[in-house]
Amino acid sequence: MCTHTPTCPTADSADREAAIVVAHHPEQGWSLLCNGVLVFDDTGELLPDGSVVAPHRPTGTIALAAAA
Repeated sequence: MCTHTPTCPTADSADREAAIVVAHHPEQGWSLLCNGVLVFDDTGELLPDGSVVAPHRPTGTIALAAAA
């Protein structure tokens, strides 16, 4: 699906979120990456095969310190 050089990570790669955004809809809270992954503002993902990746925001004291 990706036509970029170098090729973006595939949807099943661990670094799939590094793919280039091809459609961005901040008013709806999602972006489509060139590898077919839908990334949501809550950090959840929908993969092209229909699999769901649960939101994976940082937790613990590091996240609290960053928010302060």
